[in-house]
Amino acid sequence: MERNRRSLAVPVLVCLLAAAGCGGVDEEPPQLRIEVVGTLPHDPKAFTQGLEVGGKVRYESTGMPGASTVRATDVDSGVELARVDVPAPYFGEGMTIAGATLWQLTWQNHVAFARDPVTLQARGQVTYDGEGWGLCARADRLVMSNGTDTLTFRDPVTFEPVGTVTLRRRGGAHLNELECARDGSVYANDYPTDRILRIDPDTGEVLAVIDARGLLSPAERAKTDVLNGIAQLPGTDRFLVTGKYWPTIFDVRFVPA
Repeated sequence: MERNRRSLAVPVLVCLLAAAGCGGVDEEPPQLRIEVVGTLPHDPKAFTQGLEVGGKVRYESTGMPGASTVRATDVDSGVELARVDVPAPYFGEGMTIAGATLWQLTWQNHVAFARDPVTLQARGQVTYDGEGWGLCARADRLVMSNGTDTLTFRDPVTFEPVGTVTLRRRGGAHLNELECARDGSVYANDYPTDRILRIDPDTGEVLAVIDARGLLSPAERAKTDVLNGIAQLPGTDRFLVTGKYWPTIFDVRFVPA
């Protein structure tokens, strides 16, 4: 048996040294940077937890007990269409539109509100285990983060869990706000960094890492909290990104570094 172990050692070592040929070591995902196309004003009192664009409406969920809200704003004019306060002690978190329902998470309250996407009023609520961080919608399921490197899939009608996937790389990432992009990938803020991860939600593979540093000046950043909020503009390759207490929403593209 000892001889057999030694005889296996040489090919294993060769495989490790020539990982590309043996498929033993993954290459680092592509590095992307942000190209700013334009800017929009943002409420500097908004502790942004969720951001999404549906049609011509920009939806935003904000946090903090007693200051949590859900808002709807006209994309073209910037006029606020509706706003609803989330009562204390609920701490608003990520949100998304699934069909005729706007789902909004709460952080440690274990409650998701099912809201009318026009009036933003709650039509019902469900409970879930663990913390709620980010949420986005694919064609057949919701994708939810809880601050770990694992995403949970949920039924878009009942909110029941239907599966999970854990990142194959970037283990230990704290996945926060999510955006389900039109190409099927999921973009996720990696809390508390200025990184955005592009993820294949079917495999957990990290497809790209986006460096979002430098969007705000040092003086502006000193008055704010972390980057949080990603929303693809329908029919384009552009995204809106912002952060907690940021004075600006950035209209951007993700391009090669």
